[in-house]
Amino acid sequence: MSEITVRQALQRGLSEAIENDPDVFIMGEDIGAYGGAYAITSGFLEKYGPERIKDTPISEAGFIGAGIGSAAAGLKPIVELMSISFSLVGFDQIVNMAANIRYMSGGQVNVPMVIRAPTGAGMQLGATHSQSFETWLCEVPGLKVVAPSNPKDALGLLRSSIKDLNPVIFAESAGLYGVKGEVPEEYFEIEIGKADIKQSGTDITLVSYGHGMPLLQKVSEELSNKNVSSEIIDLRSLSPIDYDLVNNSIQKTGRALLLDTARKNGGVMAEVATNVNESSGDYLDGPILRVGSEDVPWPYNRKLEQHAMASVPKIMNKIQQGYSL
Repeated sequence: MSEITVRQALQRGLSEAIENDPDVFIMGEDIGAYGGAYAITSGFLEKYGPERIKDTPISEAGFIGAGIGSAAAGLKPIVELMSISFSLVGFDQIVNMAANIRYMSGGQVNVPMVIRAPTGAGMQLGATHSQSFETWLCEVPGLKVVAPSNPKDALGLLRSSIKDLNPVIFAESAGLYGVKGEVPEEYFEIEIGKADIKQSGTDITLVSYGHGMPLLQKVSEELSNKNVSSEIIDLRSLSPIDYDLVNNSIQKTGRALLLDTARKNGGVMAEVATNVNESSGDYLDGPILRVGSEDVPWPYNRKLEQHAMASVPKIMNKIQQGYSL
C-alpha cells in the first residue's frame, strides 16, 4: 500500500491507460503545455506527445463531439472539461449523441469514452464555475456516472470507466484533489454500480458521495461522542445506484440521513430517498432525513459560499430534529 492523493491516483490511472492501450488518448482545454486546470495531466504532453495528449479549442460541443466520433470509430478517448459547469455547452453531444448511439444502432456501435470534469462548489469560483451537473446527467439512460471521494476509489473507478463500452461521466470533486489515502500497489478495479460501506454501524445510516464523505466522517465522530453508532455509505456510482446495499443498511439501522453537497432541490438523494421509502419504509424508526446545499446561485464571497453549502452543523441539527440523537 502507498499513500497518494486523489490527483496522483488519477495521474496513475491515466498513465497506465495510455501506456497499455494504443487506442487511449486524452483531449481537452489546456491539458497539454499547461497541464490541465487542476494539474492532472502535468508533464503528460512531454512524456506521451501530441498524438496522445491533445489540446483543444474552447469549444466543448466541438471536442466532445470529436470524442464521440473517435469512440464510435474504435478509439477510447478521455475528454477533460475544465469544469462540469461547461458540460452544458456540450449537452446535445453528451445527451443526444453519446448516450443514444449504442441504442439507436442496435448495439452495433459502442461509445467507449470517459468525460472527466471537476465538480462542485467550495473553491470560490462563483456561480458559473461551481455547478454539480452530474446530478442532471444521472437522469440520462445510456450514460454511467461515477463520483469518487478518495484515491483508491478514484483509481479503481477510472480503470473500470476506461474499459467500459458506454460513455462514463467521471465527476471529480474539485475540493478533493489533494486528499490523501492508501492505494494498493497491485492492480485492482472497482465495479461501476457498487457502493461501499466506509464504516459499519448500528444506529443510523449516513449516505453521500464525493465531497459529502469528509462531512459524514466528521458527523460520525460527533455522533460517536453521543454513543451513537453510524454506518457510512459512499455511493461512488450515481448511475446506476447500488440501492440494495443502501436498503440493507437502513433496514439494519432503522434511520437514514442522506446528504447532497450539490443543491438539495433535484439532488441525487431525492431518488435515493424515494427508493428507500418504497423498499424499506416498514423498517424505518422515523422520517428519511435529507440535507443539501441551498437552492441559490453559488456566491463568490467565501463566507456566503460556505453558508450556502451543506455543513456538519446543518447535518447534526437535522439529525437532532428528526431522531433526537
